Amino acid sequence: MARLTPAATAFSELLIEVFRLNGLALEAGDRLAKPAGLTSARWQVLGVVDHGPAPVSNVARTMGLRRQSVQQVADALERDGFIEYVDNPHHRTARLIALTAAGRAALREVEARHATWANRLGKRLDLEGLRAAVDALRGARRALEEEDAPSPRRRARKG
Repeated sequence: MARLTPAATAFSELLIEVFRLNGLALEAGDRLAKPAGLTSARWQVLGVVDHGPAPVSNVARTMGLRRQSVQQVADALERDGFIEYVDNPHHRTARLIALTAAGRAALREVEARHATWANRLGKRLDLEGLRAAVDALRGARRALEEEDAPSPRRRARKG
């Protein structure tokens, strides 16, 4: 059986903390978003399309999620009047998700609550430590992206 190197052990510990943090962050996000009629997932989708209308596939890619899960969230947001689907000038069938006035208002409400919450928590943490953690997480993400990227040889076989 292969043994973990010290770097592999540290990476595994990092992942466990990320999983724990993700669960807690989603719970906190749900609490922050609930008064505006949103969930963490809905808040995330609105946050992506706040920069401009986008197809579901682009939103999913930005969020690192599967298109189908984002489609379900977008459909629920549309039913509740937070987004609307608009025609995509670049694709006949892939419509764009666009914020409605209600969606923009809900997003701004959650962003205000988030700022208060993040400021409160940020005071309890070391700024340089946070920046180092962000750098470490970006490096880990990039390594995973490179690991999962198809090699040129595999891409050639698929084509």
